[in-house]
Order: sequence, then C-alpha cells, then structure tokens
Amino acid sequence: MARFNTRTPKPELKPELKPGAARPASPVTTTGRTRTHLGGKGYARDERSELFLLAVANFVSQQTYHESAAGRDDRFAALVRKLAVEDAAWTAGLLRWLRGDGRMRTASLVGAAEYVKARLDAGATDGPTNRQVVDSVLRRADEPGELLAYWTSAHGRNVPKPVKRGIADAVRRLYTGRNLLKYDTASKGYRFGDVLNLVHPTPDPDKPWQGGLFQYALDRRHNPDTAAPPASDRTLTAHHALMALPVAERRALLSAPGGAERLAEAGMTWEALAGWLQGPMDAAAWEAIIPSMGTMALVRNLRNFDQAGVSDEVARQAAARIADPEEVARSGQFPFRYLAAYQHAPSLRWAHPLEQALGHSLANVPALPGRTLILVDRSGSMWSPLSDRSQLNRADAAAIFGTAVALRAAGADLVEFGTTSAPVTYGRGESVLKVLERFGSLGGTDTTEAVRRHYRGHDRVLIVTDEQASYHHAGDPAGQVPDRVPVYTWNLAGYRPGHGPSGSAGRHTFGGLTDAAFSVVPLLERGRDARWPWEG
Repeated sequence: MARFNTRTPKPELKPELKPGAARPASPVTTTGRTRTHLGGKGYARDERSELFLLAVANFVSQQTYHESAAGRDDRFAALVRKLAVEDAAWTAGLLRWLRGDGRMRTASLVGAAEYVKARLDAGATDGPTNRQVVDSVLRRADEPGELLAYWTSAHGRNVPKPVKRGIADAVRRLYTGRNLLKYDTASKGYRFGDVLNLVHPTPDPDKPWQGGLFQYALDRRHNPDTAAPPASDRTLTAHHALMALPVAERRALLSAPGGAERLAEAGMTWEALAGWLQGPMDAAAWEAIIPSMGTMALVRNLRNFDQAGVSDEVARQAAARIADPEEVARSGQFPFRYLAAYQHAPSLRWAHPLEQALGHSLANVPALPGRTLILVDRSGSMWSPLSDRSQLNRADAAAIFGTAVALRAAGADLVEFGTTSAPVTYGRGESVLKVLERFGSLGGTDTTEAVRRHYRGHDRVLIVTDEQASYHHAGDPAGQVPDRVPVYTWNLAGYRPGHGPSGSAGRHTFGGLTDAAFSVVPLLERGRDARWPWEG
C-alpha cells in the first residue's frame, strides 16, 4: 500500500471550572490502571479511545519504537473489526473522517476493508451500509485500486458485492482523463482497466464522456499499442499528440512559446516528464512543468529545483503558491512536511514561504489566554521515523505543535523533557522553524518530574508526547497539578497505554498529526463537552 511570551492577567475561572463544579467531558476515556511499554505506571483506555488514537497516528505497516509493524497493524485491524460489529455508526464515522479531515489515507482504506469483512462475517445489517463505507474513504483516483490490492492480499481474490459496489461508486466520482494520466501507471498492480473489469461501473449519467474514458482505460490496459483516446477528451487527445512528437523535438518544446501550456493541457506530470524527454530534468524541464505542478509536488521537489538551477523568477512563482493559504488548505499536507522541506532544501530562498505555509497549516492552533505550560517530549521513543518513506519523527512533530501553541498563547512556558527537562527560549513573532533548532534529544521519559519541576501556577498544562513514561516510581503527571487546572495530553503515537487518566475531571487526551486536534481545548474551557470530531 502504496504537523508571545508576555504575561497577561490570570483569567477568572468559568463557573464550570471552579473547584467542586461539574467538569466538561471529552471522548478519549481511560478505564483503569496498567503499565506503559517501558514499565511505568499507566492507564488503559476503552476500545473506541484506543482505536481513535491509533488511527490518527497510524501510517500502516510501519515499525514504531514500542510496536512492530505487524503487531501494530494487527491491533488496528482487530479493533476495527470488533467495533464495526458492536458500534457500526461510530466506526463508519471514524473511517470517513479519518480519510478527510484526519488526512490518514492508508489507515482509512485498510479500516474500511476490515469493517466490511467483519460485518459480512458476522451477518450484521444495522448502521451504514458496507457500500457506503467503502465509497466514503475513496477520495483519490488511485485509491479504488489500492483498496482492491489490500483486499485481495488480506482476504483473497473473492471480492464481495458491497466492496465492488462501493468502489464502483467511487470510480464514477473519480475517474477522469487527467486522473487516468496521473495515476494509471505500469507500476500499479491494479490499473484503471483492472478495476473496471472487476467492479463493472456504469458511467455517471451526468458525465456522458465517461463511457469513452472507461473504454480507453480498458484498451490502455489490454491493447496498449492500438489504444486511441476518445476525441471528446481534450486532455487525453493533447497527451496523445505529445507522445507522438519525435523524441528529438521534445526538449525544444519546453522553451518554445506556449510549451508549458501544452504540457499542462496534456496532463503531463513531473514524474512522467523525464521519461517523455528521455533525458535529464534540467532547469528548462522544471521551469516548464512547475506551473502545472500541485503544491505538494512543489514542496517535495525544492532540492531538485535548486540542483537543476531553476531561475529566481520561476522560484518566486513556486514560492508564492507554496505560501498561499488556499493552496495550503487544498493540499492537506501535514505541518511537519514543511519542516522536512526546510531541512532538505539547499537554498534559503525557500525558507520564508515554507515558514508561511507552516503557519497556514497550523491555522487551527488557538490563541490561549492566561498562562500555559507546554511540555514537549524529546525522549528516545519519539525519534523513530513516522514512516519508512520519511526521516521525520514524532519528536520534531511534537516540537512543531508545542512551539506553535507557545507563539500564539498570551503567555507560555515552553519546555522540552526526557530524562531531564529544560526551558526552550523563543521570542514573540519568531519563526517556528528557527525555534525548532533549539530542541535537543533528552533520553528517557520522566513526564511526572517535568511537570513537577516546571508547573508554577499556570492556567493549563499541555503535554505533547507518546505517553510512554520509563520511570516505574513516577505517578500520574497530571497529579502534580491542582485539580481545578486542566491538563491536556496530545498523543502522537497511538500506543495502547496512556500516562494518566482522561475523559473528565479536567484531564483530557486528544491525538493526531494535524492542527485540528486543538479544537477541543477552547470547547472544554468554555465548559462544553467535546465530542468525536465527526460528531460536531
């Protein structure tokens, strides 16, 4: 299968937050005592809470510090299968949200497949239909093939009707000529034509061109030498004309008037351009394709632009798109992707647009009133990569989010912790990316001592962590804070045990790798119960 350090008067506690008053509740709930992976004192969670925290941090088939890839995947699948039968509406809502605002593509596809398998095995008929759940997680044109690949590898080649029908619904939404050129590549186990052969979708009545597209996708798969694009699809016909251009004439097209526009009209991707040119991606090649590249592709290729010698003028155009708030929102990138680009781009010309983009990707981080203590976990278990395709880690993701909260808060103390702990300095209006350079690696995990050492009458405590304390004698970190002061734990790893109680009494846990997780904090401080994010 195939992320204002000033003091203000302490705000008056709202009636709901005064000692002895009822406290707002949040959905991630603990059920009793257990041990962390490192043997420290911990708390078990109910199954819905465990699945939610795992799902929002699960890249699937990825090793983590405390769990093997297989063990983690098995735990995820088992939780989905159990709750799909016991609480279908809740699980379907999670999977739909996970693929959307949660931005977890692979986990949602795997989850949908396991949801359907469990309900078919159990003969369950209540709640959302299996077909609806499959359709709800397919948001990109290559994902029908991805889901089929997972199903056949995990459950055999007999694909049940609800899966086929859900995929067919998605195919009608997602298959276009441009998407076919982008995603229907020879490297895929299931090409567009294979998907069409398996699920037999009928064209959408509102898309009269789709019948011709489907036939062309089948021809590309089974008769590639004679496949001809439908005349009704301008993108496919323009691409066909480009492919017919003699190789010796192709590079000259890049700098010719209208050359970049021809590439865009033909749906040429940067991945396909080098093969079409049958030569290197030099500055002219990049400058011709950059105008039609998506924002995510731009961010991931900054090093390539610099190494090829892309001009400052074209770089300025790319930078403007990278920093545009609407483009950032549309791309749905995790905040830590901008950190990766910043770390790997050789030229400083990208630093400011990446800082702006990172800020836009953190738009939901609230400006907290009063004084906030922010503790960022920099222990050893936080340093394992988020996925095998990335060098990014939870330690840096935690630092991004913790710093963003500190910079926007009315007054905040930012602290890194591990075996020891220490303040991290920052200034009002300073770059998040610059502040990140001051964080270090601090060994084990003594969260309780960090809270005890740095809590000084703050109005709230926020701990960004994987919750895996390594000190057997340490108690609940929130126990070091008065009961009336809310303590928020942001879990970035999704391990089974937590480091403290959660769900009520001013102790709350949330999770994920996006800024959306912060939405629970203002709700709880207004005295409102927080719900699961897909429940409003």
